[in-house]
Amino acid sequence: MVRVTPESAGWTYVGFEVVQAAGRLERSEPDRETCVVVLSGTCDLTAGDVTGRGLGRSDVFDGPPTALYVPPGMSWAAEGDAQLALCMAPAEGRLAPRLLTSPKLLTRGEGMEERRVANILMEDEAAESLLVTEVITPRGHWSSYPPHKHDTDDPPRETYLEETYYHRLRPDDGFAFQRVYSADRTLDEAIAVRDGDVVLVPRGYHPVAAGARHDLYYLNVMAGPLREWRISSDPAYG
Repeated sequence: MVRVTPESAGWTYVGFEVVQAAGRLERSEPDRETCVVVLSGTCDLTAGDVTGRGLGRSDVFDGPPTALYVPPGMSWAAEGDAQLALCMAPAEGRLAPRLLTSPKLLTRGEGMEERRVANILMEDEAAESLLVTEVITPRGHWSSYPPHKHDTDDPPRETYLEETYYHRLRPDDGFAFQRVYSADRTLDEAIAVRDGDVVLVPRGYHPVAAGARHDLYYLNVMAGPLREWRISSDPAYG
């Protein structure tokens, strides 16, 4: 349904796909770790000796996510009827497969900047390159705010991370807005986001605004040379 590769994006680390698994789906990535997130529907997920049965939810707005971490070179399978997000990044295979069924749930921001976060595979969960989180932004609220960036390799102040935003809307006939811009405005794009769209963030600040009558969900996939989420906010917005 959606496919972003490092080659198609013109970058190095992040790969992302959305697939519909009807029946049985089998995949293997020789040199990339994979985080399989169940977006909607129900399925069994298997990798090596790890199996999760009856995993899923009715849609992305219905409860916390479940996911499967798969190291490179290992086959995994999904059996059932579910829509899956496949989040990928380079890895050497130092970790074992495992289910991710208890994401850390957070509320971030206040007032019209409040949103709900489920950290699927962030720094509190082991991976080699991947960082994966999902966010629900209520209608009319701003998200990824204040505008922030992570395009400079300068830890611990900031780390370089490529990023994709996979957007869903409730109801699905609406739209949201995302702006991706650099400080010098050599990159400055404002995008009307519809249900199922993917926005690439190769660099720059990238705030999001939900429509006045539509709740917004997005799934973030990030990866870079250092697996740390260190950001800098646009000084104009604090």
